[in-house]
Amino acid sequence: MANIVGRKKIWFTIPCIVFVITLAVSLIFGVELDINFRGGSLVTYSFDGDVDKAVFEDTIEQSLGSSISLQQQQDVATRKTNYVATLSTKGGISPETQQEITLALQEQFPDNNVEVVSANNVDPAIGRDFFVKSMVAVATAAVLMILYIAFRFRKMGGWSAGVFACVALIHDVMYVFAAFVIFRFPIGDSFIAVALTILGYSINATIVIYDRIRENKRLMQGKSGLSGIVNTSISQSLRRTVNTTVSTVLAIGTVCVIAVIYNVESILIFSLPMAIGMLAGAYSSVCLAGPLWLTWQEHKAARKRAGA
Repeated sequence: MANIVGRKKIWFTIPCIVFVITLAVSLIFGVELDINFRGGSLVTYSFDGDVDKAVFEDTIEQSLGSSISLQQQQDVATRKTNYVATLSTKGGISPETQQEITLALQEQFPDNNVEVVSANNVDPAIGRDFFVKSMVAVATAAVLMILYIAFRFRKMGGWSAGVFACVALIHDVMYVFAAFVIFRFPIGDSFIAVALTILGYSINATIVIYDRIRENKRLMQGKSGLSGIVNTSISQSLRRTVNTTVSTVLAIGTVCVIAVIYNVESILIFSLPMAIGMLAGAYSSVCLAGPLWLTWQEHKAARKRAGA
């Protein structure tokens, strides 16, 4: 039987280290924001033949006078490869500036028939509004989960169980955020989608462990202390949690590998943080939620004895 509870200080220390590293990287290198949150323009260029991506990007940057992000995209209708330039300008680019960039590209690649397929200016207010609404949805879901767990597991101190289940979920989102910051992925729609998916995925394993604790409190009452009950419950659920997580992460990992091979950045930005978040969700369910609840119960018992 795994001694999860006996090593709880180690389990509590690891997330603190990850938090410090993430905070340091965020302060030193900053946090990349997607165009939906910072505003700017998306311009898609088509061309014939082979065009050097680095030269294409450098030509746009010299014409614009600022750095850009250039991604390769496959046009489903024409089967041609396009380049999508993300221009970080708050007010977007004017038609005159866009025309200057296009002329510079056509001069640099006179035999490749470079043309603008589409150009869109993005207002950052839309992204901010979406982010705020997503956070409201997450906060509402957290409150409802606490209420449900408090009622469902009221015989084992339901309120504390619900609160620490939400603490575990915050831990999972922190790891997703760390993945975006460390790998320099832009925070945008993909971050919101991954975070919401991880919240729903992780809470299931935590609920299973809480259910085992509740049942074992009834079956093992008087045979083992609370620490032994929690450790037994986690051990009984460990194989299920590991098997479920490994099978899911293997599938997501395969998507990551394919995204790297074919240089599909949009899929990689979603799949890699998703895999890391799922591993963090398994970790928090097994190593944090139960031990945190146990630590709180032991603290309450110690205060009660001191008061008596």
